[in-house]
Amino acid sequence: MKNFTEQSVICPHCGHNIRITLDASAGSQEFYDDCPACCHAIHLNMQVDELHKTIHLFVDADDEQIF
Repeated sequence: MKNFTEQSVICPHCGHNIRITLDASAGSQEFYDDCPACCHAIHLNMQVDELHKTIHLFVDADDEQIF
């Protein structure tokens, strides 16, 4: 599996299309990135599946609450 891949995501705050480079060499990760258009934090959860050689990226707003 390639360690670096580029993914296009949509900002959950303003809808701006963003290109993000993902580094899968450290395995699954959870991180934040700021939208260059609206400057709000975007929560990114990257799940690396070594068995199937896939990367799943989950994107949501930083202010969402789970009950």
